[in-house]
Amino acid sequence: MSSHKKELDDLRSSLLPPGETHTTTVHGQPPLETLSVDQMLTKYCGEFGFWQFRHFVLTCMAWALDAIHTMVMIFANREPSWVCEPNSGCVWDSAKSVCELQPGSWRWDGSGGWSTVAEWGLVCGKKYKVGLVQAMFFCGSMIAGGVFGHLSDTKLGRKGSLMIVCLMNIVFGLLTSISPSYWIYVVLRLFTGFSSGGVGVCAFILAIEPTGPSMRGIASMSTFYFYSAGIALLSGIAYIFQSWRFLYIASSIPSIIFLVFMLPFISKSPRWYLVCGKTDEAMKIMHKIAKSNGKNLPENVYLVLEKEARSCDQRSVEIGTNEVITGSVLDVIKSPLTRKRLILLMGINFTSSCVYFGLNLNATNLETNIYLSVLLNSAAEMPAYLLTAILIDRFGRKPLGVGTQWFSGIFCLIGCLIGSQGNWKVLRTLCGVLGIFGMAGTYNLLYVYAMELFPTVVRNAALGSARQVGQIGAILVPFVVVMDASISFMVFGACGIVGGILTLFLPETLNRPLYDTMNGMEDETNKLSILA
Repeated sequence: MSSHKKELDDLRSSLLPPGETHTTTVHGQPPLETLSVDQMLTKYCGEFGFWQFRHFVLTCMAWALDAIHTMVMIFANREPSWVCEPNSGCVWDSAKSVCELQPGSWRWDGSGGWSTVAEWGLVCGKKYKVGLVQAMFFCGSMIAGGVFGHLSDTKLGRKGSLMIVCLMNIVFGLLTSISPSYWIYVVLRLFTGFSSGGVGVCAFILAIEPTGPSMRGIASMSTFYFYSAGIALLSGIAYIFQSWRFLYIASSIPSIIFLVFMLPFISKSPRWYLVCGKTDEAMKIMHKIAKSNGKNLPENVYLVLEKEARSCDQRSVEIGTNEVITGSVLDVIKSPLTRKRLILLMGINFTSSCVYFGLNLNATNLETNIYLSVLLNSAAEMPAYLLTAILIDRFGRKPLGVGTQWFSGIFCLIGCLIGSQGNWKVLRTLCGVLGIFGMAGTYNLLYVYAMELFPTVVRNAALGSARQVGQIGAILVPFVVVMDASISFMVFGACGIVGGILTLFLPETLNRPLYDTMNGMEDETNKLSILA
């Protein structure tokens, strides 16, 4: 590829219609063809072959880790069963709260495992402390969304950021298991939230960016199977290790396995290399993709930013140059186009987080088997992912986003009207499962939608900022969960309806390209507006 560089120094590109590739002939040599990442994947490398499948599976394992470190607090902070002390006059009643009993007439039943609630007496007037632990975790996640969103777009890259957050998860998970007091436990959960907050965004972007445009929707939706699988795995781990200290140790082991045996075999993103001006490194990955997929990438084909591949008037094509294109969330805010999208996405993330995490944490209030309830919630998510994956390219992002949020909101509102005694308890649990079903579909869709709304140079920063606001909802929702179950369902239902309304104001991104630069996206959007 370097043999072309001198001959192309003075080469001027011709004006091409949008969407066409740019080819030039140099002194009888094979014509040089400059393509964007999407064009090269579609034409030469393969959109989702063996290379992408292997890369996708290995990277998405990180989503299972994110689920484990997030949802472990459901089991660690649960309220265990209690028994009456002998000759105390206490009568055991499953419907009774320990707050209704005389002090000294009861004790925690250690046979069901020890939790932070039992160890530090976080019940009755101190129940808010359970909510504080959960809120501090999501507070850490909120901070991490912006920090690692920026670092993964710039210095560290997607893979570098993923390695750091996984290492931090291991360290803080193990330290949490030896917390000597409640307040140290709170601080360590804050740090764990900070490390976990970067996992989801970094892993998602890294897994999807090498995927071709026609397969991107289905691949994006499939990432969430790993998250649900992580929750299901956690249910089994928590059932085996019912002491909260051993549970935190056991839940850190999958992160160690991922860091040592999987992450070294994950490739960096060719799109990130490209926008950082490291074109040669990006081309090496594209050649590996083509070779692994049984395709042939000709030597005269070269990778450029999508704007150069689409509209090359009044500029020279300099193959092998190290032009660095950077961006931050400030660039997103400055542009009226992306600013509106970011604000709407923040609102949708807020309401979605309230519903999704609220319904999962609310499993402790349903007075059913907590291990089975969490397992059912994770099982309900998987058909939602399948259904949205099937429908996303048929109906588009916007209609599906509105429908899934309203579906979840309606069943949450029904749940707030149902009692919690006898058979009504089962019906309320069913409403919660259906609420999870709808919101899981929304979360699945939302990452795909958000990824397509912003260009490569600011994609992680924009998604990280939106995730930060989403974490504010997750921070507040534990304090809703500790209240009455009916109130919780009512709040979740209202959030689902409002989130659907906000989605109506976003543009449809079905069959639109994945842009690399802010100018490229704005120019193409303006052209489409003129044509419309």
